Amino acid sequence: MNAHAQPADYEFGSLLRRQETKSLLRFIACGSVDHGKSTLIGRLLYESKQLFADQLDALAADSRRFGTQGDELDFALLVDGLAAEREQKITIDVAYRFFATPRRKFIVIDAPGHDQYTANMATGASVADLALVLVGADDGLTRQTKRHVVILAMLGIRNVVLAVNKMDRVGWSQAAFGATETRFREFATNLGIDDVVAIPLAAKSGDNVVGRSQHMPWYGGPTLLDHLEQMQPARTAQQPFRMPIQWVNRPNAEFRGYSGLIAGGEAYAGMAVKILPSGRVTHISRIATFDGDLARAAAGRSITLTFADQLDASRGDMVVAIEGAPATTDRIGARVFWMNSEPLRPGRNYLLKLATTTVTVTIEAEVGVFDLDTQRSIEATAVAQNEIGSATLRLDRPIAVDRYADCKDTGSFILIDPESYDTVGMGCVEETFAASYRSVAEPKPTMTAGKKLTRWTETHGRSLAKAVSWRATGSLDTFIVAFVITRNPKIAGSVALTEILTKIFIYYCHERVWSWVPWGKR
Repeated sequence: MNAHAQPADYEFGSLLRRQETKSLLRFIACGSVDHGKSTLIGRLLYESKQLFADQLDALAADSRRFGTQGDELDFALLVDGLAAEREQKITIDVAYRFFATPRRKFIVIDAPGHDQYTANMATGASVADLALVLVGADDGLTRQTKRHVVILAMLGIRNVVLAVNKMDRVGWSQAAFGATETRFREFATNLGIDDVVAIPLAAKSGDNVVGRSQHMPWYGGPTLLDHLEQMQPARTAQQPFRMPIQWVNRPNAEFRGYSGLIAGGEAYAGMAVKILPSGRVTHISRIATFDGDLARAAAGRSITLTFADQLDASRGDMVVAIEGAPATTDRIGARVFWMNSEPLRPGRNYLLKLATTTVTVTIEAEVGVFDLDTQRSIEATAVAQNEIGSATLRLDRPIAVDRYADCKDTGSFILIDPESYDTVGMGCVEETFAASYRSVAEPKPTMTAGKKLTRWTETHGRSLAKAVSWRATGSLDTFIVAFVITRNPKIAGSVALTEILTKIFIYYCHERVWSWVPWGKR
């Protein structure tokens, strides 16, 4: 038995090793409702031989019960798993499917096309390397298709495949395909999406999905699967080190570590780092993991750091490289996708969760809404559900934050209703402003030549000295005016002396009141 088992074990192990070395591509299939996303994904699974016999039997039974293709297999049912989806013939939830070919592994995200479930599409797009945008050749670009493309641009997805589906409904027309491609490229280019590959296909019959279509000899490009196997996602530039602290690890009195997931860059033992927002500088002593200490750790790794110095850091703080540190600010400009039926309005307060920190934010006076037709942001009084808006957010305290273009994990956030704790919006940081607000209890710090943190405040003695100097100057003016009017130096002197005694006290009280008012301070 063992002699026969060894070759099989060897072949199975070799198969696993080959599978592990294949590159992985995550892509989202999105677009308007009824343009064929689920059917296309089901066709890909079927044509790539990813379905077992029992799955095919179940698909045949479901096609007879729920299908829309008559006696033919309805491939959309492979990914529309919810009962409501099968009854309504639409995708509601985001479906994740894994499949592999001899050349590559794939995770495909089937996003709902109905505008009511746009939030689900945005959630799926946030983890994708590439977007497969389906457009029905007979319908063309709809508002929902445009909305999906704007969300893709907002999330920084620059690799896009335009799949012009249902070519059979337009008689396999090259002109119809060309018109749709031209309109889409114009819309996408204005959003900064330049890498677009357009493929005409028919998901229902499989034309240009895996095998080349006989109905469109005028098309000389790759089939959809050929392109997905060959394309290489744009590589992100090496980022400076970022690790939001998730929790303080104290298993015993002798060990204090700071645990978190590395969001960007690389850390190594002995590396100089800064803790934000405090700005404290220290060095990494150890990089501890469950499997033992590491010399280096890169983005995507969960680690525990110990530092050379005793310092005060907690959940929500961020450990960063000294060079290229993120901004520490309490005011950001952001692009927001709004999910809630109650609109986003200026003056409203929300909870903002960015990485591991949560703060209260206030929406400042001016908001904008992205117009899908003009592709411009227009001034508005509110941002309604499923709209993409722009706003300035004022935080209740400074935090460390990146622009989304520089680091996705530390430049993206969600907004939470403080009463219901529902997630009401998601956003990307587009701009950071200088810190604009500090309470009187925490005045703006300055650094001396010796790099000692110094905080300036108004003392009682300083306020009194200012009152005396101002009153002496003012009373001299009063004496001169009174003398000119009365021509009597004694009367003029009495008026001036009375003014000095009373108004010093009044001015002192006035100064103390204003010292507690934060308005107008910088």
